[in-house]
Amino acid sequence: MTNNQVNRQKKINAGIILARGGSKGIPKKNIINFCGKPLIAWTIENCLNSKNLHKLWVSSDSDEILSVAQSYGSDIIKRPKNLSSDHASSEYGWLHALDHIESQGYNVLTIVAPQVTSPLRSKNDIDKGIRYFKKMKYDSMFSSSAVKDLFMWDKCKNGKLESMNYDYKNRKIRQDIKKKQIENGSFYIFKPEILR
Repeated sequence: MTNNQVNRQKKINAGIILARGGSKGIPKKNIINFCGKPLIAWTIENCLNSKNLHKLWVSSDSDEILSVAQSYGSDIIKRPKNLSSDHASSEYGWLHALDHIESQGYNVLTIVAPQVTSPLRSKNDIDKGIRYFKKMKYDSMFSSSAVKDLFMWDKCKNGKLESMNYDYKNRKIRQDIKKKQIENGSFYIFKPEILR
């Protein structure tokens, strides 16, 4: 039996980290030193320490990022430049990676997509997320943080600010404000068919 035939029988939860090389805000941000390691290393290690994530790939257009990712134990996928521009969506990057993974013979059950720029997750966060995703029989899920008193303002055309998510004229006391969930970017989990 060939490796490919063995892989075709292997159903996996696949981790896909998107890390393009063309960051303009902070050049080389994905591999910048963060507390003694390249930023991407923290996310790779979180994924590799997960009991519920079976395989991990880093997808990038940058050979330098791919080299760092490989040195920390991740498999790699070279992403074309047209899927790595400022305007290319994450969805196209994930689809490209999914096609590559399936071409290697893997049957992907669930995709876990952590963001490099959210390295401060605990070692159990990804496993807890996958378990909850399966328990609730979701097709997609994002990580979030509960906030109680996050008041948003938007700048109008006339330059004045306008409250977006509450009535500032009838501002409630903190104890009476309902909790809201804010997407924190730590990770996303979804089924391949939802992505497609």
